[in-house]
Amino acid sequence: MTTREPESTRTEHPAEETPAFDLGPPLTGPDGWAAARPRYPDGSMAPAAFDPRNWWPKHQHRFEMSADYTGQPDYPANQPMFDGTPPPALAADSSRPPAPVEPDPGQYQPRHQPPRPATGTAADLTDDAIVRPRAERPIAGWRGAVYAASGGRINPGVSEAEAARNVLLRRIRRHLPGAHQIAVSSLKGGVGKTTVSSVLGLTLAEHRGDRVVAVDANPDAGTLADRLTGEIGVTVRQMLDNIDDIDSLTAVSHYTSLAGRLQVLASEQDPAMSEAFSRQEYEQICAVLARFYNIIITDSGTGLVHSAMEGTLALADSLVVVGAPTVDGSSRASKTLDWLVAHGYAEMVADAVVVLCCDRVSPEIDRERVRAHFLGRTRAVVEIPYDPHLATGGRVDLAAMREESKHAFLELGALIADRFSGY
Repeated sequence: MTTREPESTRTEHPAEETPAFDLGPPLTGPDGWAAARPRYPDGSMAPAAFDPRNWWPKHQHRFEMSADYTGQPDYPANQPMFDGTPPPALAADSSRPPAPVEPDPGQYQPRHQPPRPATGTAADLTDDAIVRPRAERPIAGWRGAVYAASGGRINPGVSEAEAARNVLLRRIRRHLPGAHQIAVSSLKGGVGKTTVSSVLGLTLAEHRGDRVVAVDANPDAGTLADRLTGEIGVTVRQMLDNIDDIDSLTAVSHYTSLAGRLQVLASEQDPAMSEAFSRQEYEQICAVLARFYNIIITDSGTGLVHSAMEGTLALADSLVVVGAPTVDGSSRASKTLDWLVAHGYAEMVADAVVVLCCDRVSPEIDRERVRAHFLGRTRAVVEIPYDPHLATGGRVDLAAMREESKHAFLELGALIADRFSGY
């Protein structure tokens, strides 16, 4: 007996059957998804255009941050970003607006971004702001010799002493927008007041780029011009006689002599004529000088009660009181301060600088106690060490002075220039 198997109820359509593709060995595509290169039924490879490895680079931009005008990606909102993080709209609560997301500088940013607000001005592009710090160039000592011999290729740097000097020079060169008058005074003669006036004027004129003039206001035939230029043929009296005709710097220079870069206005050498140099006349002289000079140094002479001294104190912006670390020199300097306080110049005394000329010193004098006394009454104290060149009493030459003396006067000039910023 023959048993027949039941026929399948499925209708066969061989012509419509889809041919099977052999996908071949699996390949690893982008992001770890499994990809396979298709084959035709006869076993041949499908065209390369269907290879996912060729298709992915051409269509990768569709799945990354290709931003439109809103700055948002153009892939569906429910599809994760290419770095695996959900879109900001889905990460936030749907009941409130999404918080702004700061872009990561390390990731690709949209090509179209809103303009950033402008910050800064041209004043930010200064030399100190954009130029890298340069090592200071040594000038003196073996460091300066090495730097000069190597043509600047070897820079051992500046010494501590030279660095301190450079700091003082920067203070001396402070900007001064207007005229500044300095009064150098003392109740006692012979303590170095004219010497201080001369060297201070030379120091400021040498290291500044503006005009400096020294005026001898001593009514008793002062020696300021003798110490600086030796020219005393034209004096302040001739300038007073023609003061109404002075309208330029050239006209002023007819009555001054030149010591280096310092202009010097000599005092009248005839005692009979010098007595007529009153406060009013001194103020007339200073009014003319202030139009053409930035710094006016007045050697006021000895004594405090003469008329010219009244004008000197009334116009002074800075006061220098000269004394010495001796019994008479320090006591007279302190009495000078007492007189000024008693006559209404207490604020000027508190801001004054006391200079102690140490050309006469004695081990029996407690110099620290003298210094502490004046530091308690004034702003600063400067000690000028003994210098053989200054002790001669002759013509002053900065190049002939000792380095310690030059440094002391640089310190004095820096203390005076510290008040220039108050304008």
